[in-house]
Amino acid sequence: MERMSKQRILFVCLGNICRSPSAEAVFTGLVKQAGLLNQIEIDSAGTSGFHAGEPADRRMQSHAIKRGYNLTSLSRPVDRVNDFDDFDMIIGMDDSNMDNLNQMAPTLEATQKLYKMTDFCTRFDYDHVPDPYYGGSEGFELVLDLLEDACEGLLEEVKNRLK
Repeated sequence: MERMSKQRILFVCLGNICRSPSAEAVFTGLVKQAGLLNQIEIDSAGTSGFHAGEPADRRMQSHAIKRGYNLTSLSRPVDRVNDFDDFDMIIGMDDSNMDNLNQMAPTLEATQKLYKMTDFCTRFDYDHVPDPYYGGSEGFELVLDLLEDACEGLLEEVKNRLK
């Protein structure tokens, strides 16, 4: 049976310093456990370039490390030209991210690559991953709870695509 080429997944939030780098780290951990690192490429970006080149928010990093996730990526803005070509799935964290991504999409076909993170949740009933930036530690913990849930569901979807 011929195997499909790599699946490329891009996680997107506003600044690419809290939610999307956390999603990238959580999903990378699950993909590594599943032995699929050579079949799935993972990245993250922001709809704004405000934090370009910066590491993830220190508070987010601190909460992630407690769960065994290391947020190593540096923030970058979504590349309107290449990201819609290069990635199979582009996953936004909330409605605002989704609206921005829909506006950035170069073609109607490209919008079919867009998904909302919480669509993959199986345990939590949230319609978005809330931005923890202006809140307290419970917000960062909720983000990780939601991302762990959604990334498990996403991995099942990606495994089906690889078949």
